[in-house]
Amino acid sequence: MELHRIPSSTLRDGTSGTSFSYQADQAGSVDDSETGKERPLGEIIKSANHLSDEQIERVLQHQKERGIRFGEAAIELGVASGNDVLWALSQQFHYPYPANSKSLLSSELVTARDPFSFRSEAFRAIRSQLMMQLFTEETGARSLAVVSPDTGDGKTYFSANLAIAFSQLGGRTLLIDADMRNPRQHEVFCVDNTVGLSGVLSGRTLINVIRPVEELPSLYLLPVGAVPPNPLELVERPAFGLLMRELCSKFDYVVVDTPAYVHGTDAPVIAARCDGVLTMVRAGRSRASSLQDLTTALRSVPVRQCGVVMNEY
Repeated sequence: MELHRIPSSTLRDGTSGTSFSYQADQAGSVDDSETGKERPLGEIIKSANHLSDEQIERVLQHQKERGIRFGEAAIELGVASGNDVLWALSQQFHYPYPANSKSLLSSELVTARDPFSFRSEAFRAIRSQLMMQLFTEETGARSLAVVSPDTGDGKTYFSANLAIAFSQLGGRTLLIDADMRNPRQHEVFCVDNTVGLSGVLSGRTLINVIRPVEELPSLYLLPVGAVPPNPLELVERPAFGLLMRELCSKFDYVVVDTPAYVHGTDAPVIAARCDGVLTMVRAGRSRASSLQDLTTALRSVPVRQCGVVMNEY
């Protein structure tokens, strides 16, 4: 995979084989009538903006007179915003897109909040390369670990947005926060962190540890839960490998956020349980020696190295 330079505006800081249950079974199955299937754009905008029949008639007349699209006419008449039209289009094409004015998602999640921006396009470009080189029918790969040499490289932010980008393909996507030293994904997605990965690996909980992201119906999050005193030992246990195999059988894409290598060897151990690994570095901050140490450690584990993403902020 080629080296990607992501602009400064893109990234910032950031048991046993027993089956467990979670809240992902029904989330994401949306009735066709709610997704805008075979519904005209005007009908979607009318319903979302509570427009009257008279307002719709005015829009249609303006559309006819100006020879423009319905959405453009609605914007010109002031009965809908550009964001309203983009949201309506996303419903027609089954593209998860929460309206910014109503969304409770963190502003860090640019691929969800602003999916048509240049920043989001950068994540989609990386997703495309991963789809062609890692997540192919030939490899049967399902999981990707995101690693970095040091804290502050933008790994958590990148992992979250990359997971959203995969979920926008329509496949069931799971983001695992495996950074049991400094977890942050639960804050980014504003989900409860009472139980999570640490509880599963220690055998303390197996129920409702995976959280659906309500505004993104194909995306789910497995947070860390309680921060354990022995994170490296937990991921070195056979239970972690068994867990990854089970999750990969249930989800189309699994993205794993890991601790920075400066904290210990957690990242290579976690990567060894994944199909591929992507390394993040930060321009002007990451040292060549630190990257070399991480690369050497990754070469010792059976995982496909997919490339390096450089964060230029």
